[in-house]
Amino acid sequence: MQHRIVVLGAGYTGATAAGRIARRLHREDVAVTLVNAEPDFVERVRMHQLAAGQDLAPRPLAEMFEGTGVVLKQGKVTAVDVDRRTVTVAAPEGAGQRADEVLPYDTLVYALGSGWNDQGVPGTAEYAHEIAGRAGALRLRERLAGLAAGESVVVVGGGLTGVEAATEIAEARPDLDVALAVRGGFGDWLSPKGVGHLRKTFDRLGITVHEHTAVTAVDVDRLTTADGTTLPAAVTVWTTGFAVHPIAQATTLEVSGTGQIVVDRTMRSVSHPDVYAIGDAALAMGPGDKPLRMSCASGVPTAWQAADAVAARLTGGKVPTVPVRYFNQCISLGRKDGLIQYVTADDRAKSAALTGRIAALYKEIICKGAAWGVAHPTLLPVRRRRVVRQAAAVPEAAPVRTAA
Repeated sequence: MQHRIVVLGAGYTGATAAGRIARRLHREDVAVTLVNAEPDFVERVRMHQLAAGQDLAPRPLAEMFEGTGVVLKQGKVTAVDVDRRTVTVAAPEGAGQRADEVLPYDTLVYALGSGWNDQGVPGTAEYAHEIAGRAGALRLRERLAGLAAGESVVVVGGGLTGVEAATEIAEARPDLDVALAVRGGFGDWLSPKGVGHLRKTFDRLGITVHEHTAVTAVDVDRLTTADGTTLPAAVTVWTTGFAVHPIAQATTLEVSGTGQIVVDRTMRSVSHPDVYAIGDAALAMGPGDKPLRMSCASGVPTAWQAADAVAARLTGGKVPTVPVRYFNQCISLGRKDGLIQYVTADDRAKSAALTGRIAALYKEIICKGAAWGVAHPTLLPVRRRRVVRQAAAVPEAAPVRTAA
C-alpha cells in the first residue's frame, strides 16, 4: 500500500513542502495530497499591491503541480483528528451536493498558516479591513476605489505589513489622506539608516505618522486612541499581527498559548510523531532560542526541513536538521522604492541597509523567487528514493522538544 501524505494548505510553506516531498519519493510508494480552499496559489506577500488596485497574474495550482504526482483537493479543512489520523474537508462553494470528504493519512503536514488578528479591539471586526488574504485585500480594493479625493485612510500597525500597505496606498492614491498609527516608535526595529530612509519616504508620500498611539476602538468613520484622541478614518486597515488557524487547538496536538503546534528541530510535532507543522502554524525555535516570527522568510525553510525529514524517515536515511536563520528584512515602499534591512541570524538589525530603487528591485526579485520556488522546490534534479517499509514501521523515540 502507498504511504498516504496529506498536506494542509497551499500557501508558500504547504505548497513548497508538497512539491519537495513528491520529488524525493517514488510515486509507487507514496500518495501526496495537497488540500487548499482556493484553486490558485495566492502570493500573500503582494496583498498590499492587490488592495491598492494592481492586478496580479493568476497562478493555478493545477498548472504549478502538473506532472509532479501531487494530487490537488480543493476544499476547506473543517476538522483534524490526529488520533484517528483523518482530515475532514468541506466541498468548495458551488460544488453542488458534494458531501464533506474524510481523508485518512499516514503522515500529515499541517500548513494552514495564519489570518489577521483583530486583537479583540472593539469595532475592529465590524469596521476595519485586513490584507492577510486575497478576500480581504479585494474587499479593501473595492472600498478604496470608492473613496473621493481628500478622504482619510488610517493603517493601524507599524510592522512590515503596515508600512508596505501605507506606502502602497499613498503612492497609488496620492489624493487620499493616508496615515499610519504605531503603538511604539516608528521603525524602532530598524537601524538608524533604515529608519531614516523610512521617515524620508513617508514624508515624500505625504503619510502622517502617529507614534506611540494605541488604538482602543474602531468605528465606521473614526478611531479612538488610548488617550481619548479621535482620528478620522473613512477606511481603517488593521495590520497589528497575525493569528494562527484555530483548528490545531481543537485537536489533542500539543500547542502553545498562541495556538501554534509545538515542534522539534525537524518540524515534527512533539506529541504526535506522524504530524509535522510548518510556517506560521508551528512554534519553532530559531537562533538564540527565539521563536521564529510569522513570515515567508521563516516559513519556506521550515517547509524544506519538514519535507526532507519526512523523506529521510520513510526511506531510512539520515534525518537532516538545518538551523533556520535570518539574513535581511525586505520592505517594499511602493513600486519604485524599498528598504532592505540586513539583520543578524536572530533577526536583529545590523547597521547596513540597502535603500531606494535598487532595494525595490531586490524585493521584487525576492517575491518572484518565492513564487517560483513553490513550483520548483528543488534547485537541482533529485533522484526519487524508495520507501523502506521496515524502517517506516519502526517507532522512534519521542522527538526532542525545542519549546515549552
